[in-house]
Amino acid sequence: MSRIEFTKMQGAGNDYIYVNAMKYPLSHPEERAIRWSRPHTGIGSDGLVLIEASDIADFKMRIFNADGSEAKMCGNASRCIGKYLFEYGITTETTIRLETLSGIKVLHLHLATNGEKVERVTVEMGMPADIHEVMLGANYPYPQGIAVSMGNPHLVIFVEDMKAVDLATAGAILEHHPHFPDRVNVEFAQALGKGRIRMRVWERGSGITQACGTGACATAVAAAFTGRCGRESDLIMDGGTLHIAWNESDGQVWMTGPAVKVFDGVIED
Repeated sequence: MSRIEFTKMQGAGNDYIYVNAMKYPLSHPEERAIRWSRPHTGIGSDGLVLIEASDIADFKMRIFNADGSEAKMCGNASRCIGKYLFEYGITTETTIRLETLSGIKVLHLHLATNGEKVERVTVEMGMPADIHEVMLGANYPYPQGIAVSMGNPHLVIFVEDMKAVDLATAGAILEHHPHFPDRVNVEFAQALGKGRIRMRVWERGSGITQACGTGACATAVAAAFTGRCGRESDLIMDGGTLHIAWNESDGQVWMTGPAVKVFDGVIED
């Protein structure tokens, strides 16, 4: 049994357990993610995030969902990693290159006036790909949606009334739609006008979460693609709001939002 220090952090309510794996190398992170993420017998979270050394960037991120599956990318988690690295003195840089399974992402840290704390982080999320309409079929809760890849797969469903969405039922069904052989993250979105979009998310491997950074990006792209919004929008999720900008000149998506430390802890496992 080993003694492992961790930090609980959240970005727009998307909460993960963060471990400096350069200091605490973890074996079997999939199993630990399952145990530690349980709300009553563990720490409670959407999953486990490891911060590692990288041969091709400044640092590397690995993400394990609450069910033990490994995720390619999480925008909310990457913002929290930027805050963690700066505030724990692992780096003094305010621009960080982060290796992920979806490629290298660039983090820009926005500091408080005292220069000691990170208030917000802007993340270069990459270029969306494979944007297309999906006909889901009559046997599914919604007949159609917009597929968007942000390095991980997303299905965006636009609705007229978010309050009418049975998120748990519809999300669980659509996650396993045969159009997506590796399962899919599902976002339900309602355009509110003036560049504002209300969004709720069902994440593959985690279920209902308070927010999803790549999901917010996918939803903003889908809204622009279908003419519901322009190329900049505010995504209002259960856990908070993210600002998304889809750059017309180079096609890159930029996400800006908060990163919050919840608490530090030690677990013996």
